[in-house]
Amino acid sequence: MKEIQTDLFAMQDMAYRDFHARLMPTVSKETIIGVRVPALRRYARDFFKKGDYQPFLEELPHQYYEENNLHAFLIEQIKDYHKCMAELEKFLPYIDNWATCDMLKPKVLSKHLPELLEKIGVWIKSDETYTVRFGIGMLMTYYLDEAFHSSYLDMVACIRSEEYYINMMIAWFFATALAKQYESTLPYLLDQKLPVWVHNKTIQKAVESHRITEEQKVYLKTLKR
Repeated sequence: MKEIQTDLFAMQDMAYRDFHARLMPTVSKETIIGVRVPALRRYARDFFKKGDYQPFLEELPHQYYEENNLHAFLIEQIKDYHKCMAELEKFLPYIDNWATCDMLKPKVLSKHLPELLEKIGVWIKSDETYTVRFGIGMLMTYYLDEAFHSSYLDMVACIRSEEYYINMMIAWFFATALAKQYESTLPYLLDQKLPVWVHNKTIQKAVESHRITEEQKVYLKTLKR
């Protein structure tokens, strides 16, 4: 761990650290080293290729924000679905910010959508804020295109939370769903199936999207509550 921390501090960018810290109010600034994501991804790839990363994955909780991101980037490279899922399950409760949560996208999951969907159903009922957010993010990433079914909209619409980072992800999910599955998603706004804040934030994010037509944007603005 000390060697890894030494490597991370060698890549430190203090200006980036100060900027990034302002974007993550849930993370103590003292735990942010200030390593840019591309550099950390390169480090993670080299670390993974060496094959001696498993002891690091067992060292939870980590001390620094970048260590959590490194952990996420190592999980992303695991090609065996069951091993990847096992490491995910161990790691998710330790995620403490939106950035680490949203960066974590293991490619192997895309090849196991039926099994993943079962896991998502469990994650979105979790008591852990970022486990719920991750579950919604996976549904948004993999199930709004060819694998889409209208029941997935219900899964997210049923979530009720006071957590800002969960509600933001719900709004992001529905804004993305409007861009990809407009006709199926619009009734959730027309029938007011979402909490008011989430409803209005969905419209705001949809209107800001380049994937929504100007005509749709004009109409969506009339649905604000």
